[in-house]
Amino acid sequence: MRKTLSIQEFSKISDVEASTLRYWDEIELFTPVARNPENNYRHYTLAQLVALNFVTTLSSLDIPLKVIAELREQRNPEQLLEILQKIEKRMDMEMRNLRYRYSMIHARRELIQMGMKVDESKISVEYLDEREMIIWPRNEYKEGDTFLDPLSKHIANLREYQVNLSFPVGGRHDNMETFIERPGCPDNFFSIDPIGTYIRKAGKYLVGYARGYYGELSDLPERMDTYAKENNIIIVGPVFTMYLHEEISTADPSQYLAKCTVAVSEKKEKKKK
Repeated sequence: MRKTLSIQEFSKISDVEASTLRYWDEIELFTPVARNPENNYRHYTLAQLVALNFVTTLSSLDIPLKVIAELREQRNPEQLLEILQKIEKRMDMEMRNLRYRYSMIHARRELIQMGMKVDESKISVEYLDEREMIIWPRNEYKEGDTFLDPLSKHIANLREYQVNLSFPVGGRHDNMETFIERPGCPDNFFSIDPIGTYIRKAGKYLVGYARGYYGELSDLPERMDTYAKENNIIIVGPVFTMYLHEEISTADPSQYLAKCTVAVSEKKEKKKK
């Protein structure tokens, strides 16, 4: 017994809890080299660290203890390779899902924080970074339709469009004219998604805010148009309406916060002759 280690000593050296060592002994997965006949205390040797490493390594990979017990008695490189390949494939899927969930959190956190800091009454020109999006198919409206009508049709085909509704959804108007004419009826919907192939380019944008349910933008389109004209600004792109606060962050539809953006360029003064 003098050349052996107590369970507490072996636990400290191996960094495996004594309770775990006891359990593994009970199920005969990893047993001590001897027991004291007087008090039945468990005793281990340093040489057992090699056998323990086999158990702890496979256990850390979430391989069932029953499988580890079977492999302990008989195993070969081909057999273990097959098991590791299956685990690797499962972990690839888990990491993919984790990255996707992280992207969802990042996108929503960014919009929510943005909405908490903005001056809603202000219309201004701001520099915006590029943003990846998925542009949905063209919307079709019949007389009396609102944005909900084409939206409901698109939702039935989300898999085909590779769209995940967990990412924020907004509306895209072709130009400022259609935005003013029918602000509640975007020409397309889009979702903010890192796998999107459409890139809203970085640059200067005319920016305005409005509170209300989807499509309810009050007089924001007219105010943005007036601001552009009064400040000698040319509007050069489609209009994007993103909801910084919506059903995910607020229970009151009247408090949804929309951010409308459109690319702009300043007019150049004519050179005097």
